[in-house]
Amino acid sequence: KAIIVIKTFLALALTLSALMASGEQLYINGRKGNDANPGTQAEPLRTLNEAARRINANPQLGATTVIVAEGVYPLTETVLLSNDKYSQNNRLVIRAEVMPDDPGWNPQRMPLIVNTAPMIPGNDGEESRGIDVEASHVTIEGLRFTGGPGYYYIDGRHNRRAYAIWRDGNKLEDLLVSQCLFAGDTDLEPMRVAVIANGHGLVLDHCVFYHCQNPVVFWDAEGGSSRGNAMRHCLVYGCSYSGMWTTKSTADDFEFHHNIIAGCSTGWIREGDTHHYRAQNCIFTDNKYPAGYGNDVTGTKSPSPFVFLSMENVQTSGTIEIEKDQAKNNYLQLKEGSFGSGLKAGLFRK
Repeated sequence: KAIIVIKTFLALALTLSALMASGEQLYINGRKGNDANPGTQAEPLRTLNEAARRINANPQLGATTVIVAEGVYPLTETVLLSNDKYSQNNRLVIRAEVMPDDPGWNPQRMPLIVNTAPMIPGNDGEESRGIDVEASHVTIEGLRFTGGPGYYYIDGRHNRRAYAIWRDGNKLEDLLVSQCLFAGDTDLEPMRVAVIANGHGLVLDHCVFYHCQNPVVFWDAEGGSSRGNAMRHCLVYGCSYSGMWTTKSTADDFEFHHNIIAGCSTGWIREGDTHHYRAQNCIFTDNKYPAGYGNDVTGTKSPSPFVFLSMENVQTSGTIEIEKDQAKNNYLQLKEGSFGSGLKAGLFRK
């Protein structure tokens, strides 16, 4: 009997260990899900908002993975993630069910996040936030985002700004956005900033930014120094305001390599003269203004537009070609074999 009890105990311990290792899992399916469901693969939820509600209400420590099936997901209100219980090894991960490097993936299988969240008053106008990440150690991967279907212009001093991913807390850290595609349209679906974050450790990896107003803003942090930020293997094309934006807080350890910034109004906007960065194995080409300075998007106030940037193997000429055929797996990415393909900037890691 003692042996049976021990075996039973060991079996239960192994089961509990496996459950703890796998962590909490929630499945979302916009076509067949229901927010009254338990959120399992067989009975998925319908919306990201319901997943966020359950995540925020769960005090149990451990990782959480939210798996999003292909389909269209309109955000009629901001998805707020405010449970700051995660760690580097036990993360909150929101990812597509089928990732770009998985067999059988194609662009139509990317979950499409449509930001229709209502505008709220901001500092100098109105703001619409799609996913608001108010927690550390979060990963968002394999999703496609669109801009907001609203007018950007209000009057001469006030505008409406749509943000796909936002983080407000200036003490937060470790937000990884990977293999996501952000596509806007200045006239019809403006995306003011695809990813904007206070705090530390904003990392963009293998993302595509197509016709956004600004792809990313590395914002402020407590104490005036935002450390651990990175942008690598990203394709930025046709952005109507800037291709990059760093502030006075963006520390010198900013990692920037294997990126393409092309066809933008201003290639890189910076604020202040205190920081110097290193760009490695990149392409800056066909931007109207190479670099801007604060509100001076032309960079004319600075005698040398790239005085803040040390360039190693950076090309500043050449034509970037974008694949427009929706039947191709590299839709809205570089045409196969075209200039810049060797950098592997885009959604695919393999």
